[in-house]
Amino acid sequence: MAEKADYKEIITEYKDQIRILKDEVSELQDNCKAKDGALKRTSQKYENTLEDLDKSNEEAEKLKEEIKVLKGKSTQILTP
Repeated sequence: MAEKADYKEIITEYKDQIRILKDEVSELQDNCKAKDGALKRTSQKYENTLEDLDKSNEEAEKLKEEIKVLKGKSTQILTP
């Protein structure tokens, strides 16, 4: 009879441990989902920043070319 009680106690203990482990797995999965979401948002911000940087670099190059053209015109106007 004592052996049966011991087995029931062991089974109950295992069930408790399984419940705890399931809770921990669930918590870890939730944390992973949250981190995945944050990573996706960060990646999107990074991509947007790169696009903005590319556009700014293109605009800077256009402005440099315009400055060269204007300097060339001012030199032509000043020289007789």
